[in-house]
Amino acid sequence: MKTVSPAAVIAALALAAVPLSACSKSPSDQLADRVENAADARADNLEMQADMLENRAAAVREAGEERSDAIEAADRNVAGMSQAQRDAIVANEAAAVR
Repeated sequence: MKTVSPAAVIAALALAAVPLSACSKSPSDQLADRVENAADARADNLEMQADMLENRAAAVREAGEERSDAIEAADRNVAGMSQAQRDAIVANEAAAVR
């Protein structure tokens, strides 16, 4: 999925707001509107990033469940493994099943 940079979002919103800001508003009203629009753009970007992180977290959970299921199905001799080997599997640094 292609992501949009925060700067691009802010620039697009600023350009869209320019014609609207010329509607006989005082300079302080125009500046206030620009500040609010920029903050909204940054907040929208943060929400988009949060959604992407939630999707990644769900994928990590799913991968963990699949690894767990594979270990149970393989019925490995875990007692014969060293603690370091077990720790590497838990840390996702070693194959769960070969």
